[in-house]
Amino acid sequence: MNASTFNLPDVGEGLTEAEVVTWRVAEGDVVKVNDVLVDIETAKSIVELPSPFAGTVTGLLVGEGETVPVGTPIITIGAASPAAPPQDQDPPFEAPAETRQPVLVGYGPRSGATTRRRKKSASPVEPVEALRQSPPDASVPGGTSQGASAAQGANGVRVLAKPPVRKLAKDLGVDLASVPAAGPIVTRAEVEAFARGAQPQAAPTPTSAPSVEGDVRVPVKGVRKATAEAMVASAFTAPHVTEWVTVDVSRTVELVDRLKADRRFADVKVTPTLLVARAVCLALRRTPQLNASWDEAAQEIVLRAGVNLGVAAATERGLVVPVVPAADRMSLADLGTALGELTRTAREGRTQPAQMSGGTFTLTNVGVFGVDGGTPILNPGQSGILAVGAIARRPWVDENDVVVPRWVTTLSVSFDHRVADGEQGSRFLADVAAMLHDPALALTF
Repeated sequence: MNASTFNLPDVGEGLTEAEVVTWRVAEGDVVKVNDVLVDIETAKSIVELPSPFAGTVTGLLVGEGETVPVGTPIITIGAASPAAPPQDQDPPFEAPAETRQPVLVGYGPRSGATTRRRKKSASPVEPVEALRQSPPDASVPGGTSQGASAAQGANGVRVLAKPPVRKLAKDLGVDLASVPAAGPIVTRAEVEAFARGAQPQAAPTPTSAPSVEGDVRVPVKGVRKATAEAMVASAFTAPHVTEWVTVDVSRTVELVDRLKADRRFADVKVTPTLLVARAVCLALRRTPQLNASWDEAAQEIVLRAGVNLGVAAATERGLVVPVVPAADRMSLADLGTALGELTRTAREGRTQPAQMSGGTFTLTNVGVFGVDGGTPILNPGQSGILAVGAIARRPWVDENDVVVPRWVTTLSVSFDHRVADGEQGSRFLADVAAMLHDPALALTF
C-alpha cells in the first residue's frame, strides 16, 4: 500500500514554523479528505489542519509539543483500499499513482527533505551564502528552506529572514540580499545598521540568567513569542503618547440594562464594551488620524477608509487581537454579535490568522481584571488604541456640587505622535468619553 506524506504547510501567513499541539488521529485511524488531523500553533493562533488524503494513518512523524519548520513531514497516510467491484461489472479504470502532493486551498506543497527541529534542540541551518545562491523552491511561491522565511532580493537572490524583518527592510527601502549577515538569518539589527550605512557589529553571545531552586522556565513561543516581538517593535518604532480621562458612565450602564431586556438583542451579548466599541467607531469619523497608519517608505500618513476594529482578548497561550471588519458600518446588534463570536473563538484558541489581520484601531478592556487603567502599546501598523478600565461605583460630584455614588471608569488612549498630535488625540478621547457619559450624544455624530 503506497503511503502519502503530508508536510507542514504554510497556512497563508508567511510564517516559518509551528508547534504541534494536539493530534486528532492515531496510527491505524481511517481518514477522509478534509478530516481534521492535527491542531498546530503558529505565531498567531491555533489552526486545524485538514487531511489532503483519504486512507489509513500509517505514521505520526512529529510528537505533540514539537516545533518544526514549514515543509517538515508530519504524517503519513496509506492509500484507501478500493471497494471490490460487483462481479458482473468490469473493474473501474485505475489511474497510475501520482507522485506530486495534492494541494489544499491556502496550502502549498513542498518538495525535498526538511530537518525536524525539536523544541529543545537547534536544527542545522544552511550557511547564508548557500541559501542566497540557491534557487527558490518552485513548489511554493516565495518558498523557504529549513523553516526560515525567504524573500527575493532585487537581483533575484533568495534571502533568509523572519517576516517582521522583511517588512522592516521593505519599509526602509533595503534590499535584503545586500545586507551583510553574521548568522544564517538576517536580523533586525543588521537591517537597521545597513540602512544607517554602518557595518553591523557582532552581537554578544547571549547568556542565560542563573536559576535557583524553585524557578520555573516557560518557553516563549507561538502566540506569546509573536506578541513579544510585535510589542518591542511597536514600542521602539512609534513615538507613543498616552492620555487619560475619568468619566461618569452611569447612563451607559443603564442603557446596557435596557438593551439586555430588549427582545431585539435577545441573542446578543450586551456589555459596556459593545457601547464603547460603537463610541470608538463614531469618534473615529471626526478624528480619522487615529484610524491611520504611518508609511515610512513613502513618508505618508494613510487614513483608512473604514474601521477594522481589533479587540484584545487574553487567552491561555497569550494575547490575541481578532478583528471586526467594517465595524463602523454595522448596526449595534450586528456589532455585538460579531464581538461576541470573535472573543468566544479567541478564548477557545480557534481564531484563524485571517481574523487577526487588517486591523486599523484596537480596543482593550483591562477593567475585566479589576484594573483602573493602563498605557496600552500600539499594535504595529496602527496609530491608536483605547484601554477601558474597571467600571466601579465611586463618589462623584454632580452638576449641583453634590457628592453622589455613580458608575465611573477611566479611559486611556495611546496614539502615534507622528500621525496624530495632542489636539487630535484629545478630541478623540473627549468624544468617546462624552458618548459614554451620555449615549444620546451618539445621535449627533
